Amino acid sequence: MTTTTAAPFTTLGQETDAASTGYVTVELSGFPVRTLPTQRWRASHLRALNTGDLDAFAVGVLHPDDLDAWYEGDPTQDDIGAWVTAVAEAGGEPLGKSAGPRVSSKSTRKR
Repeated sequence: MTTTTAAPFTTLGQETDAASTGYVTVELSGFPVRTLPTQRWRASHLRALNTGDLDAFAVGVLHPDDLDAWYEGDPTQDDIGAWVTAVAEAGGEPLGKSAGPRVSSKSTRKR
C-alpha cells in the first residue's frame, strides 16, 4: 500500500497557497497533485466520491494538469481515503465528526 501524506510544509504555507492559487498540493500514490481544498468541493464531487465514480471525482477536484498523475498512480481505496484526510488538513479544515447535539442539563422525566 502506498502511504499518502501531506508534504511537510502543509501548514500555514499550504493554506496561503490555497488562498492564492485555489489549490493545495498533496501527494497521492507517489505523485504530488494539486487539488481544491475540501471546503471548495461541490456536492456533485462528493456524490461522485460516495457513489464510487472516482474518475468523475478526480476530474472535479484535481487541477487539470494533474489528472494524468491520478490515472498513472492508480490509487487504492485506502490511498484515496488517506489522501482526502491529508487534503482536508492541508487546507486548514481537518475532517472530523460533528460533536452532535448537546445533552440537556434538565431532566425530561415526569415527576
